[in-house]
Amino acid sequence: MEKVIIKQVTTDSELTDFIRFPMDLYRNNPNYVPPLINEEKNIWNKDHNPALAYSDVKQFLAYKDQKIAGRIAVIINHKEEKELGISKVRFGWLDFINDEAVSKALIDQAITFAKEHRIDKIEGPMGFTNLDKAGMLTMGFDKLATMIGLYNYDYYPKHLENLGLAKEKEWVEFEINFPEVLPEKVVKFSSLIAEKYKLKVLNFKSKQEILPLVDPMFKLLDETYKHLSTYTPISEEQIKTYKEKYFPFIAKNYIICVVDDKDELISFAITMPSYSKALQKSKGKLFPFGWWHFLQAGKKNDRANFYLIGIHPDYQRRGVTAIIFKEIFERFRKMGIKFAETNPELEENKSVQVLWQDYNPVNHKRRRTYALNLED
Repeated sequence: MEKVIIKQVTTDSELTDFIRFPMDLYRNNPNYVPPLINEEKNIWNKDHNPALAYSDVKQFLAYKDQKIAGRIAVIINHKEEKELGISKVRFGWLDFINDEAVSKALIDQAITFAKEHRIDKIEGPMGFTNLDKAGMLTMGFDKLATMIGLYNYDYYPKHLENLGLAKEKEWVEFEINFPEVLPEKVVKFSSLIAEKYKLKVLNFKSKQEILPLVDPMFKLLDETYKHLSTYTPISEEQIKTYKEKYFPFIAKNYIICVVDDKDELISFAITMPSYSKALQKSKGKLFPFGWWHFLQAGKKNDRANFYLIGIHPDYQRRGVTAIIFKEIFERFRKMGIKFAETNPELEENKSVQVLWQDYNPVNHKRRRTYALNLED
């Protein structure tokens, strides 16, 4: 049997192979959603990804029988190390055939990279920062992936566990089947909370009206999640990058902003129509015809995804979620949306999960990062 050969990605051609490998691996899987190829290329371009300025990174391809059999990226986020004292090698973009010799060879690269930098912990799958995709799917393999969630075969977790890696962090995702009619108690409670705290929902006439609120949204995200163990503050460069990356996909009716009597943003929710099937049809390319599938998904869709939700700590557990959900419900009903999926949420993040508790959410996916302490 031919041994596994590992090669570092150093050329544009190899980077293309690195990006396209999972598209071949999941070619016949109906639940895999491919990324946009150009977006993936931009991740490894310093002009498009500010995290590269403060990170060490390498990508590797695994070959067996003269064919690509796996891939992995290894990352050290020096900003995280300097500001939070977190020393670890992040590994991500991890994909491999069902062959433990391949998965071991890839994880060995992360271990070697860590030892070379005198770091005694590896963790993944994860990206450069806390806003990147993270978490290996451990439940929900039969569910359609979302635009910002990782997808993997069910053998992936078994391979990592057999290699001695253990659960580090856990995320949960929920699916909500919207009722035909919102419960009367929710409608009344929403009105009472809005009146009590003098809150109002903003109505946007165009996407341009949303732009001045983008920076306040990210600042509010910091306030919302700073208590979580995994959270790192968002830099100005990151805000600019995510604004450029995701704003084109956002429609004004999918953004809910709640302000107080001083017009200060105290809560927001960003949702999007599900682009999963559009991405599948476009096969990773917007041109020449991929854009048409995205356009159609934005116009006619019965499914939406929650992406970012922020609630100022002063208003958490005060019923503000009722205002958000009532507004989401009314807008979704007009657009014909019947189902919604939440973003992956850390298992301990109860302040966000309380949003869904009254609407019979179904926990349909779980994912986790795996870690290995090298000093053990």
